[in-house]
Amino acid sequence: MIPRFRPPMSTTDVLRAIAPGSGEDIAAFETAFAEVMGQSAAIAFPYGRTALMALMAALGIEGRDVLCPAYTCIVVPNAIVLSGNRPDFVDSASDANACLSTALAAVKASTGALIATSIFGHPVNLDDLAKFRAEHLEIPVIQDCAHSFICEWNGQPVHRHGIAAIFGLNISKTMSSVFGGMVTTDNADLADRLRAVRSRMVTPASWTRTWQHIAYALAVGPAFWPPLFGVTDRLRRSGVLDRFTRYYAEDRIEMPADHLVGMTKFQARVGLAQTGKLPDLIKARRSYDTFYREQLADLPALAWVERAMGSSVSHCAARVERRDHILAAAAKRGVELGYVIEYSVPDTTAYRHSLEVQDFPVARAFARSTINLPTSPVFDMEMARRVAGTLRDVLAGEPDVAALPVGPAG
Repeated sequence: MIPRFRPPMSTTDVLRAIAPGSGEDIAAFETAFAEVMGQSAAIAFPYGRTALMALMAALGIEGRDVLCPAYTCIVVPNAIVLSGNRPDFVDSASDANACLSTALAAVKASTGALIATSIFGHPVNLDDLAKFRAEHLEIPVIQDCAHSFICEWNGQPVHRHGIAAIFGLNISKTMSSVFGGMVTTDNADLADRLRAVRSRMVTPASWTRTWQHIAYALAVGPAFWPPLFGVTDRLRRSGVLDRFTRYYAEDRIEMPADHLVGMTKFQARVGLAQTGKLPDLIKARRSYDTFYREQLADLPALAWVERAMGSSVSHCAARVERRDHILAAAAKRGVELGYVIEYSVPDTTAYRHSLEVQDFPVARAFARSTINLPTSPVFDMEMARRVAGTLRDVLAGEPDVAALPVGPAG
């Protein structure tokens, strides 16, 4: 069975990272990551969401409203809440990113920050962001790059247009340090404050944790190997793997129990090797997206999510009308289609009753209908053709995709 993604690090990469490094592995990873991002500093954290909490603390943002997308990973608003702030949700534009003109209109005296998220690796519109920043120089912009490694808007790297950028590094991301997160910034004072916050918040990892991460990293390669993935998928659907695959609870605002346990040196060595491969990993995802869009362009039952030229394509994202039916039909043919965000956060149980009465129709439409097509760390033409052929079969006779609701202009 073809999985919707395969971890970017190979078993060989993991085995090489088990060998002890220089003793300064985390610092070496941070230096390499900052260099590939073209920024002066990178600071490693246990998770991307931990990094966001630390960044809020380093910026002195507390008791404020933080503008963030309604259509985003729920761990982002969870981190906002647990940092002592309140998420102020913004509906999506037609590219699935938050509508920045709506964000601009939503600014109030209590607004403390804007989270600018490049969903699916599709870049935030920097022209619209420039208008926001020109009117509100006092509001820091945080680039959420969990999906977007080096995506560009008209040749400009999105992650550099803000006070800082946050990256996620789990096994589903374009590059990985097994688990983990990273903050990059060109502000030396902020980098120093982030390191000070990290030293207060985060405890060093133990050897036990290191071996747990090694065991996990060694297991994921075989688990996502197509000949064995059918077994993994059955275990996942039965709930046996929830401990490893379920990253949130819809009715609770919480963080992982280990969110304040630091990155291990093993993780840093994996991440350091991945950093050197990042351009090729991005190239593979772009190749899949281009191939799928070209091969399936004529299907009215499949609507591609708008993608600007500089997208780094974390996910090959399209919309269908009967998503559950399509996913089940493809799985029967040996292809896993996925969805990375199957909710609009304001509609989840944890947030529904705590917000003022608001509606986010475009975010809800994306949440209901978006699917992600399979990718792998190296472009595999045979796999891509099988996926495209399977989708063509299962979409035959399916209804045309409805237009997005009338929402923000852009």
